[in-house]
Amino acid sequence: MTALPRGPKPVIGLVGAIGAGKSTVARCFANRGAWVIDADALGHDALRQPEIVAALVQRWGEKIQKADGSLDRRAIARIVFADPQERNVLETIVFPYITAQMQKQIAAAQMNPQVPLIVLDAAVLLEAGWQPAIDRLVFVDAPRPLRLARLAARSGWNERDLAAREAAQWPIERKKALADAIIMNDASLPELQARVDELLARWK
Repeated sequence: MTALPRGPKPVIGLVGAIGAGKSTVARCFANRGAWVIDADALGHDALRQPEIVAALVQRWGEKIQKADGSLDRRAIARIVFADPQERNVLETIVFPYITAQMQKQIAAAQMNPQVPLIVLDAAVLLEAGWQPAIDRLVFVDAPRPLRLARLAARSGWNERDLAAREAAQWPIERKKALADAIIMNDASLPELQARVDELLARWK
């Protein structure tokens, strides 16, 4: 990703262990006025773009399409999490769109006088090379049993599903080592908000 011109407002990158509740932490930042850019939502939007749909269908065939012609994200996930080469193909096709939309949102947030800071919520921020877009990096963590319980309740995942997704990302300890701060999401929502507020107060 091309380095963005630094604006007056800080851009905080948000990564975390899978199932740690990164999006909940993002909402805590939003409660304090942050403009949150959801890279996962941009990824979903990317899979609705006609040129991206065509490229992926050309690669993997009509088996990745639903009856209405839209992409079946579960079918794609089964392909890319089973084969790193196919995952690289997906990223090569999808990441440029996500990057362009991210750059537009960061620019818009920098121009908005109501926005004090920007949060880039992106699970694969480091893997995608989006570090030049951020000023500081926050890692969201939680105990593995709690993360697995959340994922089972939310998506029906088991230990094998979690391990497959973790294998597709950088190791947790590597991400933690690069983080400017670590937020534990293992308590109540008010306590989590207090931890975010403490971090903001320290950084301001």
